[in-house]
Amino acid sequence: MYGYIKGKITKISPKYIICDNNGIGYLIIVGNPYNFKLNEEYTIYTYQSVREDAIELYGFMKEDEKELFLKLISVSGIGPKSALSILAAGTVKEIINAIESRNDAYLRKFPGVGQKSSQQIILDLKGKLAFAEEEDGIIKSSSKLTDVEDALIALGYSKKEITKIISKLDSTKDVGVLVKEALKQLVK
Repeated sequence: MYGYIKGKITKISPKYIICDNNGIGYLIIVGNPYNFKLNEEYTIYTYQSVREDAIELYGFMKEDEKELFLKLISVSGIGPKSALSILAAGTVKEIINAIESRNDAYLRKFPGVGQKSSQQIILDLKGKLAFAEEEDGIIKSSSKLTDVEDALIALGYSKKEITKIISKLDSTKDVGVLVKEALKQLVK
């Protein structure tokens, strides 16, 4: 899995870009390839999608776009292409505001997102979209409990199990301490 690829853009097509990194040209599917400029160097935050019939690399100019993409594809019925089309047409802030304000009409305007999908996005993600903010070059998490939830999901716990204990945690503590406390409660 790749976290990001830093390199020079050597090709721009309507669906993807090719980023040269030390002589290897990575084909990266992006929301709007024309945001990139030929022969300029970029750091592209990536997500590798592995399916039975394809391995694809999706790219984002900013880390918060990638984080929102990952949240969107966690929603049942939303695949990488639908999530990418949502991100291509709106800013992260606009999309989060639409989800938080239950504006499913805004979400339905994107290709591949119907009424059922837009309502599922709102149901699954409302209240869970706090992302890192960059301040003086240092990335600070705006929601420790979201980080704890993500860590527990990565360890294999279900959202249902996590929801039961997450509200009992003291969000003023460090994320590492919160994860340990949550694990203690989960194994009781």
